[in-house]
Amino acid sequence: MPFRFVSIIAFCCLLLDATPQAISNDKLSTEDLAFFETKIRPVLAEHCYSCHSSDADELGGKLKLDSLDAIRQGGQSGPLFDDDHSPSSLLLKAIRYEDLQMPPDEPLSETIVKDFTDWVQRGAPYPGNDHPKPTTVIKPTPQSNHWAFRSPQRPGSPNLHASPWPSGNIDGFVLAQLQKRGRSPSPVADSRSLIRRLSIDLIGLPPNYQDVLRFEQQHKQNPDHAMEQLVDRLLASPYFGQRWGRHWLDVARYAESNGNDGLGRNSTFPHAWRYRDYVIDAFNRDLPYDEFLIEQIAGDLLPAESDADRDRKLVATGFLALTAKPANAMNKNFAMDIVADQIDVVTRGVMGLSVACARCHDHKFDPISIDEYYALAGIFTSTQTMWGTGAHEKLTAPPTDLHVLKAAAKVPPPEGFAETVLVRESNTGKPKPVPKSKWPLGTPLAMGVRDKAATADCKIHVKGDVGKLGAVVPRGFPAVLQFATSSDVSIDEKQSGRLQLAHWLTRRDHPLTSRVMANRVWHHLFGQGLVQTNDEFGQTGQTPTHPALLDYLATRFVERGWSIKQLVREIVLSRTYQQSCQTSMTEPDPSLLSFHRRRRLDAESLRDAMLTASGDLDLTQADGSIIRHRDILMNLAGNLHQPSHRRSVFLCYLRQSPPPELSAFNLPDFSTSVAKRETQTLPDQALYLYNNPFVIQQSQSFAKSVLSQTTDSTARIKLIWQRSYQRNPTSDELAGAQSFLQTSQSELETSELVWQSLCQAVLISNEFRYID
Repeated sequence: MPFRFVSIIAFCCLLLDATPQAISNDKLSTEDLAFFETKIRPVLAEHCYSCHSSDADELGGKLKLDSLDAIRQGGQSGPLFDDDHSPSSLLLKAIRYEDLQMPPDEPLSETIVKDFTDWVQRGAPYPGNDHPKPTTVIKPTPQSNHWAFRSPQRPGSPNLHASPWPSGNIDGFVLAQLQKRGRSPSPVADSRSLIRRLSIDLIGLPPNYQDVLRFEQQHKQNPDHAMEQLVDRLLASPYFGQRWGRHWLDVARYAESNGNDGLGRNSTFPHAWRYRDYVIDAFNRDLPYDEFLIEQIAGDLLPAESDADRDRKLVATGFLALTAKPANAMNKNFAMDIVADQIDVVTRGVMGLSVACARCHDHKFDPISIDEYYALAGIFTSTQTMWGTGAHEKLTAPPTDLHVLKAAAKVPPPEGFAETVLVRESNTGKPKPVPKSKWPLGTPLAMGVRDKAATADCKIHVKGDVGKLGAVVPRGFPAVLQFATSSDVSIDEKQSGRLQLAHWLTRRDHPLTSRVMANRVWHHLFGQGLVQTNDEFGQTGQTPTHPALLDYLATRFVERGWSIKQLVREIVLSRTYQQSCQTSMTEPDPSLLSFHRRRRLDAESLRDAMLTASGDLDLTQADGSIIRHRDILMNLAGNLHQPSHRRSVFLCYLRQSPPPELSAFNLPDFSTSVAKRETQTLPDQALYLYNNPFVIQQSQSFAKSVLSQTTDSTARIKLIWQRSYQRNPTSDELAGAQSFLQTSQSELETSELVWQSLCQAVLISNEFRYID
């Protein structure tokens, strides 16, 4: 009953928060633009424009759907939307077959209907008022003076008034901006705050109490040396890759299932964990970022030194394969929808540039033409995406192969795994049998890509419709990016062009690649990037708050061999990073970097911190995926996730069914590349902390552990504070805890429940959930 109550409250809060807006292209957000171009316009192009556009042979219902004005006007049946954009709008009724039945041939899938419902509740944002005309001839893209389209240049030293504060170039650029505004930086944070901040930021785990005491003593004697020793130890930890690999998995839209394919199924990708482990290992080895990208885009085309090296590079191409396969997999746009996702993860994830709208028309904001979109598309239409022929991966699309690995360990799946997919019958909730895989049990396989036997350039798809083809476009790259040196790149006609694309992206003078990654690292260490639109560096994105600092970081990143660890090290050893969260400013502006921003733990770090405090955390790396554990497939009618005390990065991440221990705290949906997670604070998060079985279980384990170590109540309270906050309680806190225990003793049945309640109160406190 309590959990049902929590769900109802959370649902009501979402409804109250969904304030509709008028249809408009004014100040269209990056998220709305991406949603429309990836979820809405392709469906309009496939199902609607043939009858409801300016080019229709016979206009149906006097309704056009290809311009903002036309959508506002509606057709002969009336306006498409109510004033409040409610679910009763005419458009939604029509696609649900409740009144009119559109499209008339067959209903749209449940997934598409949900996307349109979300679009209407967003206020039906539509980018632009003009009818996009299809391009039929290749035309050069005009050059742009936009800052992000020019190669970064190493800036000169900033002009500063005399100050002892800067410890390096980062501090100099920050202080220069502060002095212009008449501001000054905050003092250095106390040593306990610094070690907690560094530990969470670098390895995603809180330090233990003894480590804090040791660091406090070292920091008093020699602050700089203590910081360097601590940072180097954390960077060398195997947990660094688990923390920073999770950040990249968001960008790579990593998940272990397809998501609803439109037929009520959520087929598993049981080989996805190999890509996750590849990413973690790459961050731990500090694989240069340029090599990291090249392997993920074209690892199958690279030479290999051994079978193990070959396996690793094949697994890396899961970056392109781990997409949610589109709804209604047999529709004519299925293959191009896969290509569109691959273009999106490369352009937004690597370059911070959204080009999705150029699938149907020239980009309305950035100088990216439809020709250039299909020049990129030709690279991926010449690539075969491999997601499997076995029972685990069965989709309604034509089957594909998987990479067979030569050196990988053969770990047999659990009993029944080969005969069952992780889906439910819509009417029974029972597992649905499917044909057995052609691969013998235990065969090491991996998702990925490879070049097709016959590669070819792509034709323009007029309005994004594969049924309306225009001119052939030679494979190539956007011309708007201005390199410091000649950027001519030729694509071998016998190859897809992925290898050339990978080398083009990782040019030392590429305007975007190094800037985007440097900005992403800054975002993860400060809570916001120097460019706050992390995946939009184009005309619709925000300008950098510190342009010279961003270019310094980008050029320094490349000069030091694309080393992510060295970039992180330089940033966290700066005075800027080490500032206190306290500020004397009456109207603090985090973008000025005059203080360190207090941040809430993300979902994974919060769960891992609870396991650490309770003593239950299992730091061994998962063997494969949690999805492979013994009886997960026998539990389909209920919770899809087996309990695990391993780190959160090893949990089973299914699309549309996230780990329940994390679901309340702003997880992405894993269906698109995510550069920045939302950080909303909602009422259901507090209710979750009070009622969630995982939190209650950890409170029980915490209490049992504390009770087993001492019988003295004061010592127990101190132990709780030390394991949770890495400090001793103040005298007021100690008195308050003792008073709580005495009061609760008369209300709860056993002494253990009293201590459990105190442990839970500590685990859900702000101090536990936030890092200064």
